[in-house]
Amino acid sequence: MKVLTIKKRTLIIVLVCILIIGSAVGVFYAVKTASLSKLKYTIVLDAGHGGRDGGSVGVNGTIEKEINLEYTLALKEKLTNSGFRVELTRKTDDGLYSLTAPNKKLSDMSARFSIIQRTNPSLVISIHMNSFSDSSAYGAETYYRANDKASKYCADLIQSSFYTYLNARNKTSKVGDYYILNCSYYTAVLIECGYISNPTEEAKLNTEEYKNQFVEAVYNGILLYFGNTVKI
Repeated sequence: MKVLTIKKRTLIIVLVCILIIGSAVGVFYAVKTASLSKLKYTIVLDAGHGGRDGGSVGVNGTIEKEINLEYTLALKEKLTNSGFRVELTRKTDDGLYSLTAPNKKLSDMSARFSIIQRTNPSLVISIHMNSFSDSSAYGAETYYRANDKASKYCADLIQSSFYTYLNARNKTSKVGDYYILNCSYYTAVLIECGYISNPTEEAKLNTEEYKNQFVEAVYNGILLYFGNTVKI
């Protein structure tokens, strides 16, 4: 009887320990999740082109400036709902240039730079659609400015997420010589969401399903970036 009693007590102790450990692990993940959902970093989202600058046109008529804004607004909603502060360079179809400016492109870029400087962001993400003469080119691509380790790290995390979840062609990001990347010293990445010169990818880019997958992929990359580089 004593042996049986001892075994029962041992079993009870083991079960209690399991419950305590399980509760502790649950609390840890709850706290971690709560912390991630309350991040208060500021992100500037830049929808490429706008106004008289329509950007590229897809083989089936997709206008880059319009779909850039759609993807940017969808990403903004996801980030805002997760606790990030988000600033947009443009919220409508209008360009940012002055109507009286002799060089509309330069005026537009200068306005974007001013918004970035004023916002003092933790991260800048510029959204574009790609186009190439070879209609077989496909896949989301991410770019960063040369010799910027933080921007490369963030771009690599986002591109890796594209590779994993969106079947992107490339697993790593690339150096890009773009004004929006070079105009400031803030961490910045430029994303080419896909090729609208590829009829199959153009059709996919215009679906809600793919847009939502894209947003999730970028969001995952951003969380990894802040989680690994910024103390929460």
